[in-house]
Parts: sequence; C-alpha cells; structure tokens
Amino acid sequence: MCGIAGTYRWPGGQVVVDRLTDVLAHRGPDGAGRYSHPVANGADGADVHLGHRRLAIIDLSETGAQPMVSGGLALTYNGELYNAPELRAELTAAGVRFRGTSDTEVLLEAWRRWGTDCLPRLRGMFAFAVFDERTGELVLARDQLGIKPLFLLRRGTGLVFASELKALAAVTGGSLQVDHAALVASLLYYWVPDSRCAFREAEKLPPGSWLRCRPDGRVERGRFWNLKDVAREAREQARSGELPDVAAVVAESSRRHLLSDVPVATFLSGGLDSSYLTALAAEDRPGISAYTIGFRAEDAKFEAMPDDLRYARRVAERFGVDLHEIEIAPNVLDLLPQMTYHLDEPIGDPAAINTFLICSAAREAGVKVMLSGMGADELFAGYRKHLANLLALRYQRVPRPLRRGLHRTVDRLPVATSRRGYRSVRFAKRFLSFAELPEETAFRRSYTMYDQDELLALVDPDLAGTVEDVLTEHADVYRDNDLDDHVNRMCLGDARMFLPGLNLAYTDRASMAASTEVRVPYVDVEVVKAAFAVPGDRKIVGRQGKAVLKEAATSILPKEIVYRPKGLFSAPLRAWMSRDLAPLVREVVHDGVLVRSGFLRREALQRLVAEDAAGQRDFSKHLWHVLTLEYWYRSATSGSGRSQAA
Repeated sequence: MCGIAGTYRWPGGQVVVDRLTDVLAHRGPDGAGRYSHPVANGADGADVHLGHRRLAIIDLSETGAQPMVSGGLALTYNGELYNAPELRAELTAAGVRFRGTSDTEVLLEAWRRWGTDCLPRLRGMFAFAVFDERTGELVLARDQLGIKPLFLLRRGTGLVFASELKALAAVTGGSLQVDHAALVASLLYYWVPDSRCAFREAEKLPPGSWLRCRPDGRVERGRFWNLKDVAREAREQARSGELPDVAAVVAESSRRHLLSDVPVATFLSGGLDSSYLTALAAEDRPGISAYTIGFRAEDAKFEAMPDDLRYARRVAERFGVDLHEIEIAPNVLDLLPQMTYHLDEPIGDPAAINTFLICSAAREAGVKVMLSGMGADELFAGYRKHLANLLALRYQRVPRPLRRGLHRTVDRLPVATSRRGYRSVRFAKRFLSFAELPEETAFRRSYTMYDQDELLALVDPDLAGTVEDVLTEHADVYRDNDLDDHVNRMCLGDARMFLPGLNLAYTDRASMAASTEVRVPYVDVEVVKAAFAVPGDRKIVGRQGKAVLKEAATSILPKEIVYRPKGLFSAPLRAWMSRDLAPLVREVVHDGVLVRSGFLRREALQRLVAEDAAGQRDFSKHLWHVLTLEYWYRSATSGSGRSQAA
C-alpha cells in the first residue's frame, strides 16, 4: 500500500512530482522514489515523471522499491495482488526471471507480457501508472471495484495524477474551482459519488478501467471489468446450477488477504462480518491481534447504542485473539478539521474517525495491515434499508386510513429527550419517510439525507437544476441493470455507488492518514461473483438480512454472534452535537462560509437545528455533514488552502 503520483507532458513536471509525493508522505513513510524520462524531444513539459511513497508490506528489501524500472518499463503502483503467487508461477514457467519477491515485480512483468489484457487477471486492490520508454505511452489503471483511489487532471496534452485529490490541489497554484454540483451531491448522500469530483477539472478514474496517453496527444480509455455485467452473468450461471459455496469463497478470500511480510491484525466490532473474518484469520494465524472500539458510557447511553464490546470479547476469547480495546472519546473539535483534510472531499460519515483512531493505535503497536469486514452489507443485503425496502412493499398494502393514523402518531413522538435518544422512534420516522414511494425513489430516500423538496429548500435557488441532475443520476445508475430481483438490484446499486463513493473512500483515506493498509476480503472479485449468484430471497429470509452469509458463518462462529442484533460502526453523533459541537454548529449556521456565500440557506439550517434540539427529528447526521462541508469549503476557498473556488 502506497501513494503514487506523476505527470505526463506537464510543465515543470519534476518539481510538480516532488511536491505531489511530499503531500502523500503519510501513505508511505518507509521510502520515496522518483523516475523521469523523455516522452518526445526531452524538453521540459514533454517528459514523464513518476513518484512513489512506499509502505513496505511485501518484499521489504530494495528489490521491492518503486518506481520500479526494468526492460524499458517503469511502474508506480499502489495496492496488493492476492493472486501474485499464481501469476508469478505462470510467468516463471514462461521464462521470466524475478529479482525479488514483490507483487510489484509480478505486475510489471504481467504488463510486459499481456498489456491491458493482464488487468482482468488481477485479483486484489490496485491503482497504478506504467510508462513504456519505447512507445512513450503512459497507462493508468484502477481495480475492478474502486478499492484504491486514482485522481487525475488533464490540461491540453498534459496530465497529472495522484492517489489523493489534495495532492493535485496543492500543485495547481490555487486554480482549481469547486464543483458545486458535487457539493449538492454530497449534501444528498453525505459523500461525493465516484462519478463526480469536488473540483471541476479533476476526475476519478472509474473502477475497472484504464486510460492511455500517447505522445501525439491522443487519449484512449477502456473498461476491463463491469460490475453490471458480472452481476448479470452470475445470476445466469446460478439459474443453471447450484448456489455457490459462500463459506468456501469467503474463507479462500480471507486466506489470500493474509499474504504479508509484516504482521496483520483485524477490525473486530463484535458484529457478524468482522467476527467471521477474525475467526477465519485466527485459524490461519493463531494469536492474531484484533482492535475494537467502545464509547464513553454517557455517550453510548444517550445514543442508545448496543454494547458491541461484549460480543467482541467473546469472539476474541473463543478464538485466542489478542484483543485491543480503544475508547472513542475524541476531542472532536480537533479531529474534525484533521479528518476533513485527510478525507479529500466532503464525507460526512463519522465512522472515518473510528477507522483513523483504530489504525493509529494499531500503527503505534507496530501493525501495518488490518483486515476489515467492509462490503459484506452491500453485497449480501445486510443493511436495515434493504429489509426496510422489502417491508415497505407490504406496508403499502395496509389500508390508507390506517397508514395516515400511524403517520400522525409517529410524527408526534420525540426521537430524544435531554437524557437519552430513542432509536426505535428514529427508525420508525425514517421508514415512514419512504415507505409509500416507488422502488428507486424509496431506495434513495432510505439512505440519503434529504428528499427533493428539502434539498431544494436548503441550497441556493440557482442550483435547482443541479439538484434535479443529481437525483436523475441516482435513478439512472439504479435502473441500469438486467436483474429481476429487488434485493439484488439494491445490492448492485450499493456496490456501484455507496461502496466506492463512501465506505471504500473513507477507509482508504482514514487508514492511510495513519500509514496503515486496510484490506477488504469481502470486496473481492470472486466473493462478488458468488454474492450476485445468490438470489435475493436467500439474502433476506423473513427479517434476517445477510441470511446466506450467516448460514456460512455458523460453520465457525457461535449462533449468539451470528444472529445477534446488528450493530453500527458509527459514532454517538447526537451526544457530540448536543455537547461537544453545539457552539460550532451555532457558528456555522449563523455565520459560516457556506451561508455567507449563499450556497446554503440560513433559515433552512436554523430549522434543522431547532427541530433537532427539540427532539422532534434526528438531524445529527445532517448537521455533522454540514460541519464537514463547511471545513472543507473553507480550505478550498481560502486562497492559502488547497484550491480556489469559483
């Protein structure tokens, strides 16, 4: 896991790459490297410059250093290939001689032999750039599911790229302009979709794709893996045979993800996904370490949070895991700007703080690699929204007068008092906000922040067309499938939007801020194929989400862990908002940059604060995201910050 950067036919490229690589230093504290070569006539601006920051995980010697140059190819690479041993054996049999044991060298030689045809053969997480000295071509590529990030910016025939957006913003002299459409999208979702970027000129290389720059200025793009097609093919295969052996596929993926020359530990929340991975890892690595979190007692009580710690302790004791417990009682006033900087774009999920603090503790203990249960909920229908959308279909059959009466009753109930919150009431209000809507609209409302009217009331009236565009984009992505299964349509929508846009994004940025690599065994191409070969009625059975994964996990986990109530990898937001952050919320609502610029309307924000304070509605997540957006926007528009706004 590393940080990569580079320029192609970009003025002052060498100086730019030095700066890019410096900004990415936290991603790779174990080493730094540079590479330069002429593209055309060798004049400044007509060269390629590659940079690398190394977090040494496999082959800790100099034979694993980057950029790696061999036989006319130069590679700067961020990621891990879990099928590197098989690829190495195949290449060795074909006559390739390897100098070291790194997967970087395997990737370089695979590229030499197969070019872009090697990409669908790669199993892992990756973003890389490879330059061919003979042809003068530079190719960028990103993994199938968007686990690893790759940002790029093109001007004329020039290109600059980096693992993080802040690096691009730092080297463009304040010339990048904020994309207000991306900010509107972030308000809707509380993250920026992978199809958009917070700055207008910049873009994210799409998952499962590559981009080739030629010396004559031509740019070619290609796609080597498409989740929509994989989901369709998996369902077609399942119709003609038996269901996949989910237990075997997950176990095999988990085993591969332990490949490392340094210690590996796990996240262990006590929930199904992390417990299953930890149990599998402990079978292969007895005594493996795991890290879990708890919260201040008063915060957990106010938030009505379940006691996940006791489940984590049971798993650790049963499987001989060395459990490290971390209490999350952060100084959020200090962490908020720090996390906003590291997250690159406005991401309003406080789980990023948990990830950062866990990874920081692990790193202090000498651990560089962590396994996470990320992705299981998206692929196997484990979120409450998945079940809720199915229940909504039944609710729509309830006589209308009864529904109206229920709405009136629930609307009057408080979500919190001064002493505690009521989760069941929060869930009921949330459910009723989308239960009578059509499928795509209901799914969107079940996990996004605002309905259309609320969003229109919140932002500058001139952005009404942008709001419509953002909502249309969600509908287009959700409906772009060949599936005949409501549950798997939701899973596909999540895997294409929610997973790369939020969960993988914050996991990468927050972990790398602590110079730690997080691996996600559920977000594996073989696990994905298996997941979409499972029909929806095997993913949600009765009121049990992730039913097929739970069935697989019972082969190793006790039922009290497998079938426990679902926990949340989140934070006690209501407690923080009512205590630690209340003065900051007042400041941002009354005199924040977003309000003064006209992007957000003060009156609408004041209504959110008033209803939240009264305990009538829970807007803690909305207000937290407003704070993250405010801090990001201040930096983006400060002139001395990362960029200059429009």
